[in-house]
Amino acid sequence: MAKRPPLPVMREFVRSDPSMWEAIYADPSVPLDRAVVRQILNDQRRLSRRWLYPLARILSRIVVAVVSIVKRVLPFRWMPLRVMDALCVWFLRHFVSPSAVDLLIRHFVIETNLVNFIIRNTDVDMAPVTLRPTALAGLGDQAVVEHDVNVYDVLIALDKVRLAERETLDFTQLDIPPLDAERHIRRIIRLDIQTALCFMNIPFSMALTVEEYRRAVHSMKFDDSFLEILTAITGDDTFRAWKVGALSLWMDSNVDVPQMVYRHALVCEYAHAHLVKLAGGVYPRDTPAVRD
Repeated sequence: MAKRPPLPVMREFVRSDPSMWEAIYADPSVPLDRAVVRQILNDQRRLSRRWLYPLARILSRIVVAVVSIVKRVLPFRWMPLRVMDALCVWFLRHFVSPSAVDLLIRHFVIETNLVNFIIRNTDVDMAPVTLRPTALAGLGDQAVVEHDVNVYDVLIALDKVRLAERETLDFTQLDIPPLDAERHIRRIIRLDIQTALCFMNIPFSMALTVEEYRRAVHSMKFDDSFLEILTAITGDDTFRAWKVGALSLWMDSNVDVPQMVYRHALVCEYAHAHLVKLAGGVYPRDTPAVRD
C-alpha cells in the first residue's frame, strides 16, 4: 500500500501590530513639517481628547443651539466682544495645553499668509491683511472676528478679477514667526485643541449676533473656494485633492462648529505647506517637536 505524503508543516502566522500614530506620522502624502505633524498627533493623543471631548462636543452643541434659538427672540449682543476676547484668552492661558495654543496661534498666521498670497498674485484692489499674532495675547482684540472678515473681504474683492495662472508667483511672507504660547504659565488642566474649541464656541455664540455667528460659521464653507483659487493662480491641481465638496451656496449653520474649525485649520496647513514647497522650501522630516 502506497504511503501517503506527509502533511505540510503549518507555519505559525505572525500578525503585525502596527501603531496607527506611527503610520500617520510616517505617511509621506502629508505635506507638513514633521515637527508640526508630531505636535498635532501629540495633541490628538491627550486624555482629554479621548475622554472629555465626546462629552464637551455634545454639551457645546446643545448650549449653542439653545443660545441661537433664544437669540432670535432676544436679538441683542449678550456679551461685549472685548469680554469674549478676555474670557477666551484667560481660558487658553490656564486650561489649554501650550502646544494646542501654539497650533491655534499658528493657524491665524497661516490663514493670513494664504489670504495675502492670493492678494499678491491677483489683480485684486486690496492691501495685504496684517493679522499675524505671535503671542497668546494677540488672539484678543477681536482677532477671531477679523480673521473671518478677511476671508469675506478678499472673496468680495475678487468679484471683478479674472483668475489666471501666473507666470511668476510672489511667495512673499510664507514664514511662520516664533510663537509665544506662554509656556511659563502653569496650567490647571491641559486640554487638547478640539475640546478647547468646544468650550470656546459657547462664549463665541453668546457674544456675536445671530448673523455674525452665521457668517463666521459659513466662512469655513469657503475652504474649497480658496483651494480652487490657489489652483487657478498656481496651475497646480494638488490643492484640489483637499476639497470636500463644501458648497458655499449651501447656507447651513446647524453644524458641528468645533469639528469644522479643526478641519479648516488642517486644510490651511496643507495648502500653506504646499505653497512653501512650490516656493522652493523643503520641510524637514526629523525636526524636534514643540515641547509642551
